[in-house]
Amino acid sequence: MSNVKSNYMETEKTNGTDKTKETKETKETNKTKENEEFEDIKSDELECFTTFDKMNLKMNLLRGIFAYGFETPSPIQMRAIVPIIKGRDVTGQAQSGTGKTGTFIIGTLQRIDETKKYTQALILSPTRELSQQIFDVCNSLSLYTKIKSYLLIGGNSRNNDIKNIGRNNYQIIIGTPGRVFDMLKNKFLESKNLELFILDEADEMLSKGFLDQIYEIFQYIPKTSQVCLFSATMPYEALEITDRFMNNSIKILVKKEQLTLDGIKQFYIAIEKEIWKLDTLCDIYGKLTIAQSIIYCNTRRTSEWLKEQLEDRDFTVKCIHSDMKSEERKKVMSDFKNGDSRVLIATDLISRGIDVQQVSIVINYDIPGKETYIHRIGRSGRYGKKGLAINFVTYDDVRKLKTIQEYYNTEIEEMPEDISVYI
Repeated sequence: MSNVKSNYMETEKTNGTDKTKETKETKETNKTKENEEFEDIKSDELECFTTFDKMNLKMNLLRGIFAYGFETPSPIQMRAIVPIIKGRDVTGQAQSGTGKTGTFIIGTLQRIDETKKYTQALILSPTRELSQQIFDVCNSLSLYTKIKSYLLIGGNSRNNDIKNIGRNNYQIIIGTPGRVFDMLKNKFLESKNLELFILDEADEMLSKGFLDQIYEIFQYIPKTSQVCLFSATMPYEALEITDRFMNNSIKILVKKEQLTLDGIKQFYIAIEKEIWKLDTLCDIYGKLTIAQSIIYCNTRRTSEWLKEQLEDRDFTVKCIHSDMKSEERKKVMSDFKNGDSRVLIATDLISRGIDVQQVSIVINYDIPGKETYIHRIGRSGRYGKKGLAINFVTYDDVRKLKTIQEYYNTEIEEMPEDISVYI
């Protein structure tokens, strides 16, 4: 591996002492304001339900929960499922891999009236892959009920969607903003009886890339509908936006410093030159026996180049990014989830919500922004299992990594020679 001296991460110093002090004070003021207004807010009436049986769920739903493999609720499930069932607006934030999808799916399925054959719940997520996963979880948990759900995502036949929605009475619609908005705008999807609207990965959905479209979709959501938002991170800006369309919501939030996952050991490797990253990566895979891993790149070009380079060195890898055709993306994800491929090179297309239990290592070939970091490393160590995150750091990345450490109040150590004990 390419190693640089341990003090490499200490080279990012600033000469402007007064300016640094001023910036630090400003950040502390903003952080204090953020903490006071939004962090760790819990409703006094929140009750913690330590078993699914205590939640007074429908018997057929309970059967689906236990058949799916859920035995006891996770912390977010203990606190958020019942408020959803009671019809409260909920903002739920919890660590990646701790059962957020199960939380809002169970709450939704309990809310559905099986005798009413119209759309009662709409669930949106930012990517096709995540929507597909939510759809699969919903179908599994509702196995013993008569509830029908439908997947509305780009890449599927629009004409088939129109025919299917018209012919069948789906009580739950799960999809991505583009296709759902198209169906609503053209009156193929009826929303007048909608009782529950859920945004998964809400911080992404309320960012500039999706915000206008989400506002447009909200024009079709009845004002009486319950609104629930879920994400692993909930920035101050996103929380401000939520107050515009939520009514007296219960906020179940985790402080940023609690977000770096307990089961994931984080390391960095200092790499002097960008071109040396490839050799370092091959060195890691040459020394370790890894069940499954994800390598994250910041751009499509880098991910495709890296795939070609690794294949030239006789590594078997798959690659996924947003420019690929829908069927190709489905095949790659299916092969990876089934264990047919062990190494997946990806952009941030799959940094959120994708659940592959066998992933033990996440490698940040490129360092992401601070908000994305927690989502990427959360692909390993799912639901309390042990995981490892390795960050490749060039000189230009030093400030980024320091920002990540400060933002989450976490320590990312230099990687030791032997990391096999962490896998």
